[in-house]
Amino acid sequence: MSIAKPLKKAVAAVILDLDGTLINTDGILGDVLKALLLKYGKQWDGREAQKIVGKTPLEEAAIVVGDYELPCSIDEFVTQITPLLYDQFCNIKALPGANRLIKHLSGHNVLLALASNSPRAYIESKISYQQGWKESFSVIIAGDEVRAGKPSPEIFLEAAKRLNIEPSSCLVIEDSLPGVTGGKAAGMEVVAVPSIPKQTHLYIAADEVISSLLDLQPELWGLPPFDDWIDGTLPLEIWHIGGPVVKGFGRGSKVLGIPTANLSTKGYSALLSEHPSGVYFGWAGLSTRGVYKMVMNIGWNPYFNNTEKSIEPWLLHEFDGDFYGEELRLVIVGYIRPEANFTSLESLIAKIHEDRRIAERALDTPLYLKYKDDPYLKGSSL
Repeated sequence: MSIAKPLKKAVAAVILDLDGTLINTDGILGDVLKALLLKYGKQWDGREAQKIVGKTPLEEAAIVVGDYELPCSIDEFVTQITPLLYDQFCNIKALPGANRLIKHLSGHNVLLALASNSPRAYIESKISYQQGWKESFSVIIAGDEVRAGKPSPEIFLEAAKRLNIEPSSCLVIEDSLPGVTGGKAAGMEVVAVPSIPKQTHLYIAADEVISSLLDLQPELWGLPPFDDWIDGTLPLEIWHIGGPVVKGFGRGSKVLGIPTANLSTKGYSALLSEHPSGVYFGWAGLSTRGVYKMVMNIGWNPYFNNTEKSIEPWLLHEFDGDFYGEELRLVIVGYIRPEANFTSLESLIAKIHEDRRIAERALDTPLYLKYKDDPYLKGSSL
């Protein structure tokens, strides 16, 4: 992948958070809150999303009831929302890299604990839809099984006690600030995977901050390394996205000398929320021209500080003129690196060209070349 980094600290066990770290609960919670608030004549606008990350259901209810001035008690609100949430637990998806991480660590007999502010019944229901998860954890501890949830360290200390491991030998992986605070207060090493975009600067207490679980390097913590990276690329379960090419920021060819073909994100917000920011690659099909190699950025492009998540594919071919309005279909087959900020335009351009070289070389190998024939690229619907 890259130059080996020095070992941070050898750990003996890993304690994982659930919501926002392993599973994508935010979208489901937002949909349920939207429907419930509508009954009160209120509109969920997501502004409380940041406030409720990492909180217990009771704390979440208190925030929503208070901020929206609802004419019900906190307990009444919990009673109303609970069955609506249970109905949706079956639709919650594992976050990218979650299955890979659990399978890898449990396969190498690394002690695993699950520590969540959710009640036990919520946890049991949520993980019942994720194959192989329940049996991978030696310990599962819930918010209603301790006196105080995160940011109190109690849940982490209890997990270490049940694992029979010293707290200082545990690695916590968390998406929320209350979780990071609790893990550090317990005297543990903490890796943060922020679930709220563009908030990395708030996680200064964490020992490491990564964009997604795809970027975790277990060897930095004395754990067995992943062995699935191939020449700077990580094969993914393929996914598709497509639409007409739209005018982008006008900076691809003008500022960077790299003509990206921007896709409209309209209708794709849910799909985009499932995939972490970063650089991906695969195949691109243009309805009237053919199939081409492609490398693309998903995210906010920190150097330019985009206000919304975008998809910027670069078709690795010299074209005559623009193709705005043409139907572009993408098959994403692998991952290269997380999105990063750069101190200069030159270093950003150099990195993009390095991404191109990695993608071009990888797409010539049988592992990725076979997807050039994906029917989706030729216009077949999924």
